[in-house]
Amino acid sequence: MDLHYGQIVERVIRRNGYSISELSRLTHVNRRSVYNWFNQQHLKPEIIFRIGCALKHDFSVEFPHLFSKEDFKSIYDTSDAEKSQEAAGNSGNDSWKDKYIHLLEQYNNLLLNHLKKNREL
Repeated sequence: MDLHYGQIVERVIRRNGYSISELSRLTHVNRRSVYNWFNQQHLKPEIIFRIGCALKHDFSVEFPHLFSKEDFKSIYDTSDAEKSQEAAGNSGNDSWKDKYIHLLEQYNNLLLNHLKKNREL
């Protein structure tokens, strides 16, 4: 019997409690595209991999002929890297915010000086 890839993917998604809206947001496609994926008998491996990465699910269990455990190992390693990037990004945002506030203060001082000079004239 031929496997229906779309139905298998849909079953995994629903079993794990993900909504169609959430999947469409995570994969950056519209909901209609997600429903179209579910209706495809032979879904492209790239799409299955994309869904697996978005949901952090190892599809090598359902599709051992398409993927190995190693293919989905990166989704678990990436989550640690993303956490460290977020931590680094937050400190970077603070430095930009500090620079912005400093520039605003300088601009306000320039405006005040300009107003004082115009009043003296």
